[in-house]
Amino acid sequence: MAGGAAKMAVHPAIEPLAYLIGTWRGQGEGGFPTISSFTYGEELNFTHPGNKPVIAYSQKTWKSNSGEPMHAESGYWRPKPDGTIEVVIAQSTGLVEIQKGTYDAEKKVVKLQSELVGNASKVKEITRVFTLVNEELSYVVQMATNLTDLQPHLKASLKKL
Repeated sequence: MAGGAAKMAVHPAIEPLAYLIGTWRGQGEGGFPTISSFTYGEELNFTHPGNKPVIAYSQKTWKSNSGEPMHAESGYWRPKPDGTIEVVIAQSTGLVEIQKGTYDAEKKVVKLQSELVGNASKVKEITRVFTLVNEELSYVVQMATNLTDLQPHLKASLKKL
C-alpha cells in the first residue's frame, strides 16, 4: 500500500523507523577479494505487528540475468527509545547475526555492527548501514573474514513498492 493508504497503528518505539515499513525492491552488486563480482535483484520487507516494539524483516535476492534465487535472510529489528537498535538475522546459509547499532530518525540512517556472527566458519564481522535519501533506501554491507579485514561486500539501492 502506498501513498494515501490508511496509516496503521504503530508502536511508539517503532515510530522513528516507521518509514521503513513496506516492501522495497531494487538492484545490488557484490564482491569480495575471494569471489567474483556479481549483480543481483533484491526485495526487502519490513512489517510491524502493531502491538509489539519490533519490526519483522525479510530479504531475498536473485541473479539479475536469470532470476534464479540467491540469498535469503530474515529477522527482527528492535529500536530502543534512546536511539540504539538491536537486530537479529538468520541467513539461508545457516549463518546468524546479532547486530547492535544506532538510528537517526531525522537523517534516516541506521548503522549496525555485529556483536556476534554465529555458525560461520570464516566470517568474523559484519557491518550494515541503511540510508534513506530521496525515497531511495540504500545500504552497504561490509564483512571481515579470518583472512580479510573489514571491507565492502554488498551495496544496493531500493525503491518502495
